Amino acid sequence: MLLQILVHQPQMLVPIVQQTPPWVWGLLAALLWLGASQLFDRTAGLCRVLLMPVAMTGLSVYGLASAFTGSAPAGIAAGAWLATALATTALALWFQPTAPAGTVYTGASRSFHLPGSAMPLALIVGIFLTKYGVGIELAMQPALARDSDFSLQIAVLYGVFNGLLAARSLRLWRLWRLARGVRHSVVMAAPPAAT
Repeated sequence: MLLQILVHQPQMLVPIVQQTPPWVWGLLAALLWLGASQLFDRTAGLCRVLLMPVAMTGLSVYGLASAFTGSAPAGIAAGAWLATALATTALALWFQPTAPAGTVYTGASRSFHLPGSAMPLALIVGIFLTKYGVGIELAMQPALARDSDFSLQIAVLYGVFNGLLAARSLRLWRLWRLARGVRHSVVMAAPPAAT
């Protein structure tokens, strides 16, 4: 229904936007800032690079739970989300197993140098718009909360977003582990000091 409104009656979007609680716009602004900060080269620690995907996964799980909890398709949606996230992660890692060119982990500062990318911003906006759009759809058509097809489509969409974010984090985690392993190997391979 939302798509039909966008195409055939875009003027109906004004009251929808006006009725959106202010905190939603604050959340959007914070998410846009987070995504935009990743457009440029930057330095970040391991915890920081893992925090964003965890937060976005939390937003997706919250989106599914708030939309479909208590309805028959809730279990199916959760299973579809998890299966899609795992499959997307595996495929993304298969197509691109290593971190993007220019990504470096420095053990001394315990931080990554990350090249700028628009992908995190696109995924963040995708998750937000999915949650926002589902909220509008359910407000206009509450029966969709019990629609297995609708819940399955939303779960798969969230799963794709979360799988791509997870793959990105796993690439960085692999780089971190490799850097730590090389450092330990070098330390262990050094000859003992003369006494």
